[in-house]
Amino acid sequence: MSAHIMVFDSGIGGTTVLEHIQQSIPDAQYSYFMDNALLPYGAQSQQTIINRLCALIHFINQQALNVDLIVIACNTASTSALGAVRQITTIPIVGVVPAIKPAAQLTQSKHIGLLATPATISSPYTRTLIQEHTNNIAVSLYSSVELVTLAERLFFEQSLDTTKLHQELDRLNIDQSIDVLVLGCTHFPILAEPISQYFNRKVQLLDSGAAIAKRVHYLISQLNLTNNNIADTKKPLQYYATASVSSKLAVKLVTLIDPAQNEER
Repeated sequence: MSAHIMVFDSGIGGTTVLEHIQQSIPDAQYSYFMDNALLPYGAQSQQTIINRLCALIHFINQQALNVDLIVIACNTASTSALGAVRQITTIPIVGVVPAIKPAAQLTQSKHIGLLATPATISSPYTRTLIQEHTNNIAVSLYSSVELVTLAERLFFEQSLDTTKLHQELDRLNIDQSIDVLVLGCTHFPILAEPISQYFNRKVQLLDSGAAIAKRVHYLISQLNLTNNNIADTKKPLQYYATASVSSKLAVKLVTLIDPAQNEER
């Protein structure tokens, strides 16, 4: 029997991680869940994000989806709520954190940048990550919500307002001595090519997709959930969303309800 892996994000950004995992584990069953009713998570409070992830666990249990592993493919959700959510479920959960450590190992100029949402930038976890892995290396932090919107539009409509992208990157005013820029939001790799062009390909862009896929592959192997039955029929990728999307994707609309909120009423 093959593993059922659910990938979660506030929007479509987590598909950049999903692609890496699918390449690593092609025989697994996949679900993709986007909480786009609250997009972007970078503008939400930590408690709101915790409540939404708790509601996700409730939804999985209520619907008996038999999920073997959850990937929180959202840097904001991972840095804000991973610990709290792991306390309420036995399902293994893999989070996504900014690729600070590998960026620090790659930089030649000894100056790296982190481009993420405001919530990830201000997260204590992010600060700890930087303190632990960037000795004698300068780290500049840049936050953007506009890039999330541009990435969503590019994915669903195959169109990019290059002027808006350049205006946002101009506003960020990323230091010219930076030679490695960490894409600390899973939406941002969707924009990797135009961002690279903006920097005339002089800045190396780094995300966590490959590292997360490697971690998921290891855990699936440890859980003995690799598929050895070639006759096992693979179900198509199921998309879930909490708000409608203008897309040809076959998306199942659902409502997330935090059981704790029900108890309060």
